[in-house]
Amino acid sequence: MVLVLGREQLSIEFVNQALSGNRRSLAKLLSSIENGELDSNSIGLDGHDDDGTIIGITGAPGVGKSSLIEKLISHWSTQGLKIAVIAVDPSSPLSGGALLGDRIRMDSADSNSNVFVRSFATRNQPGGLPKSVGLAANLMRKCGYDLVLIETVGAGQSEIRIVSFADRVVLIESPNSGDQIQAEKAGIMEIADLIVVNKSDLPNAERSAMQITSALQISGSPTCVLLASAKTGEGVEELASQLLSIPIKMGAEVARARERLLAAWASSLLSREDISKIINDISSGEVDAEKWVLNNLRWYDE
Repeated sequence: MVLVLGREQLSIEFVNQALSGNRRSLAKLLSSIENGELDSNSIGLDGHDDDGTIIGITGAPGVGKSSLIEKLISHWSTQGLKIAVIAVDPSSPLSGGALLGDRIRMDSADSNSNVFVRSFATRNQPGGLPKSVGLAANLMRKCGYDLVLIETVGAGQSEIRIVSFADRVVLIESPNSGDQIQAEKAGIMEIADLIVVNKSDLPNAERSAMQITSALQISGSPTCVLLASAKTGEGVEELASQLLSIPIKMGAEVARARERLLAAWASSLLSREDISKIINDISSGEVDAEKWVLNNLRWYDE
């Protein structure tokens, strides 16, 4: 059996090498997934163990997601855990590839043989997270990684769409964010399993954590709020422990199912051969978007 990757052909043994821990084979498969040359059916992942946990880490740019991830990796790797990281970066306007900012920041972590770091380009996908990220995360899990971390770009819908792929979701905030979180983060608060105020060594960190906790209490959300500092290491051990043990909070599964359904529908729509014509018709006013969806969405009755 062979897999056709653009102009290349790879034997199924190549896939088995990746599943057995060969980093080079895994890197090549991930490149093919990112380029849209492979999907779950062509790889044939059914039947392989997937006991690992996928953790989505999101938050606005500048809150220190990459630095905190590096600290978490350092802690978990001392416990013998294998960790993979998918750092979703903005696409280059010229090549369409990832700009590699997060990969550069986490190079020291990637030097560990039990750690695999990979950047993925957004490729201007709606929600900031391409479908390929979910497939890549599942592949890494089946390749024996105990933890697969997905770091989002941290802008707009990418914070919400992460639930399409992750078993647990962590929202990273910085000091002084408490004043805005109730108004701006209602969606992510609904599905986040844990909120971390990073840079706890800075002034106002505790005040920010208290404001976030108060906002969560008002909304009826039981989400845990922790303080941590990637700079000093304060709170990292507790955060690492919580991420491995915290249960998915009540009500989050409904929100996650909704986002997964929306992501699947968006992916199906954008894969249509006539998508360019549909968009042009809607933008010109020839077709109404809501009417088009109602006329073309397939309803399945029991």
